[in-house]
Amino acid sequence: MTDTEQLEIPGEGLEEEHDIEAALGSSFAWPFVPSVSGLYKWQIGPIRPQRGPHRPDVPGRSRAEEIEEYGPEYGASFDEELEALQARRPPHRLRREELRLDVDGRTPQMTASGTISYGLSTRAHWIADLAPRGRSRWIGTIWYKDGDTAVIPYTHVEIRAVGSFFASQRKARVKFSGGGAPTRTHLYRFKSPYFHPVEFEFDTVVGTDSVTSINTCDHPNRPDTLPCESLNIQTVFARAGFRVTTTTPGTVPFDGPDPNSTWSNMEMHDAMQVYWSRFANKAQWSMWTLFAAQHDMGTGLGGIMFDSIGPNHRQGTAVFNDSFISSPPAGESHPAAWVARMRFWTACHEMGHSFNLAHSWQKQHPPAWGTPWIPTPNENEARSFMNYPYYVSGGQTAFFSDFEYRFSDSELLFMRHAPARFVQMGNADWFDNHGFEQAEVSPEPSFRLELRANRSTPDFEFLEPVVLEMKLTNITAQHQLIDKSVLTASDRMTVIVKKDGKPARQWAPYARYCTAPDTVALLPDQSIYDSLFVGAGLNGWDLAEPGVYNLQMCLQLDDGDIVSEPLTLRVSPPQVYDEERAAQDFFSDEVGRILAFDGSRHFKSGNRTLEDVADRFGDRKVAVHAQIALATPKAREYKLLSLPEESAQLTTAQEAGGKFKLAKPDKDSARKTLTEVLTKNGEAVAETLGHIDYKYYVDQFSDWLDSEGDSGEAAKCQEELHHTLSERHVAGWVLDQVTERRNSYGTKAKKPAKPRQHA
Repeated sequence: MTDTEQLEIPGEGLEEEHDIEAALGSSFAWPFVPSVSGLYKWQIGPIRPQRGPHRPDVPGRSRAEEIEEYGPEYGASFDEELEALQARRPPHRLRREELRLDVDGRTPQMTASGTISYGLSTRAHWIADLAPRGRSRWIGTIWYKDGDTAVIPYTHVEIRAVGSFFASQRKARVKFSGGGAPTRTHLYRFKSPYFHPVEFEFDTVVGTDSVTSINTCDHPNRPDTLPCESLNIQTVFARAGFRVTTTTPGTVPFDGPDPNSTWSNMEMHDAMQVYWSRFANKAQWSMWTLFAAQHDMGTGLGGIMFDSIGPNHRQGTAVFNDSFISSPPAGESHPAAWVARMRFWTACHEMGHSFNLAHSWQKQHPPAWGTPWIPTPNENEARSFMNYPYYVSGGQTAFFSDFEYRFSDSELLFMRHAPARFVQMGNADWFDNHGFEQAEVSPEPSFRLELRANRSTPDFEFLEPVVLEMKLTNITAQHQLIDKSVLTASDRMTVIVKKDGKPARQWAPYARYCTAPDTVALLPDQSIYDSLFVGAGLNGWDLAEPGVYNLQMCLQLDDGDIVSEPLTLRVSPPQVYDEERAAQDFFSDEVGRILAFDGSRHFKSGNRTLEDVADRFGDRKVAVHAQIALATPKAREYKLLSLPEESAQLTTAQEAGGKFKLAKPDKDSARKTLTEVLTKNGEAVAETLGHIDYKYYVDQFSDWLDSEGDSGEAAKCQEELHHTLSERHVAGWVLDQVTERRNSYGTKAKKPAKPRQHA
């Protein structure tokens, strides 16, 4: 699969006439006037000497020789001043510029963008909106800059383009002005009608059909204005602005009894490395699409952008034929055409994700989810490859009645004009702009998942451990069965933490719990809750540095996945230098584990750090967490594994003679600390711990006091808890639980506090 077959669409710097319209549709601004949209380039190198503005003929030199020396623009009065100006500038071999002009042809965005490169490292990107000012002339304001913006201080551009049926004679003159910088004018030469190159490879598992083309009129449910044509995937992306090439498609063999067995993400990634002829562990304008039978997740998954493994994401997609996309609705009049159209749509949709496009309804969260890009509104009703047909009003019938087999304007703006690293396969991480693509989200979910911080604004102090709350609500009109521990089962949840300007990370808990199922019925609008200590985990401290973070959670239920709305929170910078210095010891693995498991009498260094933090920052919220983690293990006997000092070279605790020993409790210290922390300033404690953990700790402490024979003090703790939660407008049924527990002290009717697994 190494033979390269270029799509027959006109191209790149050729000096002959081409049938552009046949491939790109209406690529002419008006009859007989060729399009000027496309990619232009300019580079400073050795400048050929010029002979003045009039260029008098030299005896014995032919016109062809003049063009050979001075270029095809020789003799065009439009250029002479520019060429003379460039000739007077000293050569600079390493400066290159690109211009992307998008003003005519199919779906023009009336936009210009450019890239300026100095040497090997300096790069800047700009984008400008354009408005016409006469024939082949546009002016506009530069509204977006990225990279080393010092090299592009300008605020306005004026562009004049010269069109020609001969590609080599097209050019664009761009004048940059504003921003307090001297006006600068450059002449760019046309290179291609496309903005970027891209290569596709389509491979098919043996026994499975690929669908890479469709006849747009095979199904009667279509726009009246849609032209009837044989449309392939390559042309879809060519019309989006890409010079598409394809490698020879191949078939992935299957060495086993059942070629239609399901595929996991890891298996597809392995197959991609073996069978994709262009596989490389680097960013490149190239991608692989696999047509297979079914994913491990079952018939509910029609396609996936599965390549989230390794440092270079978004290079591989898959389409699953034996899924819902091959099940036409009951009564469908053209089932074969419906299936072909859905498979074609699915392939373009998943390949769109490899260009880093979000779903149409998720756009308000880039840049929250990814590399900095312009905030764009959600397009819930967009007739785009990136929307789900069954999400729009009226369902898939309404969607396809207006669908023109294209991407939306905001998506085209991103694909054509965003900085290339945002779009190129294998560059920005896959979840940087579209979140949970792998989630099998039902179009009609039964539950709503919320990730929240119980405070007026989700701002956290520096050093404050981030504890969030999860809420799962039945949003149907009927009761729903759910496992009570679903919010504790961390193997069912995926949490992504994304700090602005940095790659996203998947939170990895310190422990995963295997719990017996305990099914309950949730009534309509009823919810279950749990806490989430997301500050630290096996990856270290994911929320430590000051800055803005975005978090999103996916919960895998038996009948589909539930994805929360992203939560944006802020970690404040340190107030004093001492906090910054303490952070060096605080953000350690030991401290993270101590806080996650409510204390330890094993981690000596981590405990010393928490003691220091509690003493030095007693008025800060981190002190609440530190004091609880220090005091809780002291309330009871504590099992410690003791190992002889000479056991370092031995492999097991048994070989070393290790033994569990019981450490005696320090009840007075525990009681004093927990009373001080939990009952003196309930409002502040409830805010930093969250309502769920605050209630848990008070319940646990009250039960301990009652077991020690001090039921009166236990009841007072519950009264303080009731007062604080009522002031914070907690639900009445929670307050009823507090009252019931308070009244139970001194009797045997008390309910024990639920063991805290701290998801």
